[in-house]
Amino acid sequence: MSPGRQRWTLLATCFSQFMILLDVTIVNVALPSIQRELDVTPGTLVWTINAYVLPLAAFILVGGTLGDRYGRKRIFAIGFALFTIFSVACALSTSDHMLIAFRALQGVGAALLAPLSLSILVDAFEPERRAWAIGIWATIAGFGFGLGPVLGGALIEIFDWSAIFWVNVPIGVGGLVATLVHVRESRDPGARRLDLVGAALASGALFCLTLALVETDDHAWTSAFTLGFLGAAVVLGAAFLLFESRHPDPMLPLEFFRRRAFTIANADYALMYAALAGTLFFVSLFFQNIKGFSALETGVSWLTMNVPFLLVSPLAGRLQGRFGPQRVVIIGALLGGLGILVFAFLDAGSPFIAAVPGYVLVGVGYGAAVPAVSAVAMGAIEVERAGVASGVLNTARQVGQAVGLAALGSIAAAAAGGSLSGSGSFVDGMRVAMLVGGVLVLAASVLTLVGDPRRRDTSPVHAVERSAGARDRRRAQPG
Repeated sequence: MSPGRQRWTLLATCFSQFMILLDVTIVNVALPSIQRELDVTPGTLVWTINAYVLPLAAFILVGGTLGDRYGRKRIFAIGFALFTIFSVACALSTSDHMLIAFRALQGVGAALLAPLSLSILVDAFEPERRAWAIGIWATIAGFGFGLGPVLGGALIEIFDWSAIFWVNVPIGVGGLVATLVHVRESRDPGARRLDLVGAALASGALFCLTLALVETDDHAWTSAFTLGFLGAAVVLGAAFLLFESRHPDPMLPLEFFRRRAFTIANADYALMYAALAGTLFFVSLFFQNIKGFSALETGVSWLTMNVPFLLVSPLAGRLQGRFGPQRVVIIGALLGGLGILVFAFLDAGSPFIAAVPGYVLVGVGYGAAVPAVSAVAMGAIEVERAGVASGVLNTARQVGQAVGLAALGSIAAAAAGGSLSGSGSFVDGMRVAMLVGGVLVLAASVLTLVGDPRRRDTSPVHAVERSAGARDRRRAQPG
């Protein structure tokens, strides 16, 4: 592929990640406005986030398989179209139920974009330039993450909450055009058939688990409702794993998890994004509902996290080259976990400066760790199977976000005595949720450390690379 076409391909993939991450943070900063204008209860407010995340988690593997089988460019373009159309529908919603329904359909579009973004990038760039390309991809995506709160706050101040969805339209259209004109079509000649039963079982398990956790505000942990849905989640999850283990073309290739590096990377992603989803949710509500910040002031305050993220993530490739990706993950997750723990010590009387160390640590930690986790995971799988592997990794992230937000919300409500409506109870609940969130990210650091990063990887990818390296060394020897 020519350098010019590579640049346009990089731009198209960056557009998709920029839009997806912009949508995450821009919606978080708009939550109080949505809550007021649509008269949304705290429990339902969680669904404005999870209605998007659950379909994304459930169908992201389907998206990767569709791309590998029918053409990554084709499915990627469809994802751009769906995301853009349902962003418009979200903007036009007049009730919380309409918004939740269209957010779910928006998540389906994102499920086509998220796995194919990285697999298209892997296909377009030769191995020696992939780390650089992934670093740029993560940086531009980080701009979406970082710009979201400020842009969202400004739009809400000038217009109303619906503007946060209208902003997706020019980005989606631009990404669609770049994809159709410049992205090279690619596919996996040995791609699997669609596994719709597996997708149904996985989505059912995730929905039951999330519903049980979110509804603990209204149903006790020992109630028939909660225990019933938790039991259903376990049964459906077990059925999913059993079905996948026997299916000739499974949606989730379980053999991927025999590769140590890939398994640990997915666990890291799930833990880190579980904590981050809860942090963004609670900190947004804390500064607006407790401290009285405007949406714009809240968005601007997030620059103390997003700027460090944007400064560090472009250096991720260099850091990995010098120290190894596993060490970068260990240090990054350690810093991110300590940052989230800082938020646990905030109360109604805390000045903003008390939150700044937490923001900075989270920004630096995640800016270093996230690209490194992606590099570790994708480096453990053959390039031809990049679509499915990327889908699995993104699923781990989205499952972590959905379950993490639901779980931390439930933990916060329990710590607050069953209700987060009062300022005092909200702070009490947030404190416990942030303590748990910080521990989750620290656990990711420990998991990577005890996973023995110095152990030789036995995956086929690295075996081939080692063999090639040995041949090159033999050829270089005299005689």
